[in-house]
Amino acid sequence: MKLTYIYHSGFILTGERLSIVIDYFNGLSNQSGSPLSLDTILHLPGELYVLSSHSHPDHFSPVVLSWKEERKDIHYIFSKDILKRKLAKAEDATYLKKGDIYNDENLRIQAFGSTDVGISFYIEACGKRIFHAGDLNNWHWIEESTEEEIREAEDNYLRELDAMAQSVDRLDLAMFPIDPRLGKDFDRGGRQFIDRIPVRIFVPMHFWERPAEVEVFRPYAESHGVDYEVLSVPGQSLDF
Repeated sequence: MKLTYIYHSGFILTGERLSIVIDYFNGLSNQSGSPLSLDTILHLPGELYVLSSHSHPDHFSPVVLSWKEERKDIHYIFSKDILKRKLAKAEDATYLKKGDIYNDENLRIQAFGSTDVGISFYIEACGKRIFHAGDLNNWHWIEESTEEEIREAEDNYLRELDAMAQSVDRLDLAMFPIDPRLGKDFDRGGRQFIDRIPVRIFVPMHFWERPAEVEVFRPYAESHGVDYEVLSVPGQSLDF
């Protein structure tokens, strides 16, 4: 399979019989022939799946619903909070909440929890095990949060991580937030993630315009036998 970076937490997965767009909200070029033009999306190989982990505007744009006007074999799989916030209609998509499973002849998707809004995605496709965290992370600002807030964030995150580890024993690819805005402890959630679940390739996301700073996580990841791949330029890709 191939993973292509769109922007922020947005990615494209392409395989032999399918393509998956996850958490698109920005990053497509208007230039025809660009590796990330709308024309590229509309001509991705295989059946097309569009996933959105939650309703935050940096993870979901209603514009994706317009793609069905040009692409008929498109499947929308959204977090249920998108429907609850009336950002899409019931007939627009299949909606998942934590614990739900979507399954067809091409892939299997299991919805795990988040420590913010919505869900995270565990995907089995083309013989690969893939995880997109959405906004699942150990969200605390150690320089600003109280001890109680830090403990609550940690407990909530580890609870979700433990629930996932009961069902998922390894991953070929994980896309996970490594967000420098959290301060000096910003990679704690990532460290806890690979401590708990074996990962072959770890791709950071949600770092906005600060890709150089997420390199600090590389030594920890590589010390655990993890291939750490920072994709920061729209259209940049890797095969796995």
